[in-house]
Amino acid sequence: MATGIPPQVNARQARAGRVLRRWKLWLVPGVLSALVALVLSLLYMGGILTPADDLHRMPIALVDADTGPPLPGQSAPLGAELTDAIAAGTPPGQVQWRRVSRAEAQDQLSSGKVYGALVVPEDFTRSVAALTTDQASARPVLLALTNPGAGSLASSLAGQITQQAAHRSSEALGKRLTAAAPDAPATSKLLLADPVEVRVEPGHPIGRHTGLGLSAFYYTLLLVLAGFLSANLVHNGVDTALGYADSEIGPWHTRRPTVPINRTQTLLVKMAMTAGLAAVTTTMIILATVGILGMDAPHLPLLWVFSFCACVAVGLGVQAINAAFGTLGQLVAMFVFIALALPSSGATVPLQATPSFYRFLGAFEPMRQVAGGVRAILYFNAQADAGLTRAWLMILLGFVVALVFGFAMTFYYDRKGLHRMVPSPS
Repeated sequence: MATGIPPQVNARQARAGRVLRRWKLWLVPGVLSALVALVLSLLYMGGILTPADDLHRMPIALVDADTGPPLPGQSAPLGAELTDAIAAGTPPGQVQWRRVSRAEAQDQLSSGKVYGALVVPEDFTRSVAALTTDQASARPVLLALTNPGAGSLASSLAGQITQQAAHRSSEALGKRLTAAAPDAPATSKLLLADPVEVRVEPGHPIGRHTGLGLSAFYYTLLLVLAGFLSANLVHNGVDTALGYADSEIGPWHTRRPTVPINRTQTLLVKMAMTAGLAAVTTTMIILATVGILGMDAPHLPLLWVFSFCACVAVGLGVQAINAAFGTLGQLVAMFVFIALALPSSGATVPLQATPSFYRFLGAFEPMRQVAGGVRAILYFNAQADAGLTRAWLMILLGFVVALVFGFAMTFYYDRKGLHRMVPSPS
């Protein structure tokens, strides 16, 4: 039976089993696959397993608004004593208690500078004094304020810290009150043993359509992925169109005539296309998240501009890395913009609850900077000091680094005569 394949071609075709027996074929992909799996596992799991044990200077406001008057035998209202004990009783280095006024605490909550607050209200000493009299009408209250805009886990960790500190203060105060009233009735002693009510309230509420403070993270992830994937699509598409890579779709394989163009001009084409397509991807992300799904976005024009610039910065960075590293560029870019960026973004697990390696990465990794700007726009009224100024500066720095690094490498390769391929005749 005729096969339609010339005998000389058919004789040269290799069998899969024979190819698979070549150990060198397995070596490079095997080693790279093992290393990538190992490093990704260490990076992703290493940053989330023990957030409570890795706490490092988590910022929490501590407010003493107690106006007294002092209890008999005391020189100051109980609030001063209580906040001093809380600040001194926390393990060193874990929490950064910021001793501020109530107005300052609210300002820092509203700009994402603190993850929570513990407030001693104005009537605290009066309420405590009333417990030992027949004028007691309610338990004294300590306010534990959360900040969901800082991230659900960050707000939860801060809430746990403030509530634990408040309960410890209640127990210590209860021992003093019980010792001072040995003849109190049994029911009163139960109240005096744990006299303080800890009331948890949101210090800076956010909208309902925010994923409990996770919308900023997932939106940031969309921006980074869009910039990363779009840049790689442009990279591969341009190489195919210029004849430097094959096009294979299903059974159809083509190769275009090679266009004589140097590396620098090729990179210029890729970067220009990446920047242009960023407007399309940004618009689609806004359309899907805000227009269709209804995500809360109070500053929509600013969000679009910021998102566009973030996508462009990521895309230009990917193109620069691809130009410098060639075939390995996509793997290197994946580590720079995805693998290293996700666990150091501070968008799910706050950096203050991660090992020091991730805090170091968070100082410059792109996703961390973009997440800060997105969070400021979505949750903190686009305040400059809520992380938006830093985000803009880091995006600008990303532009500069990508352009300088990318074109410096391609210019060097061109000067050295390291051409990608000898042009073939049309």
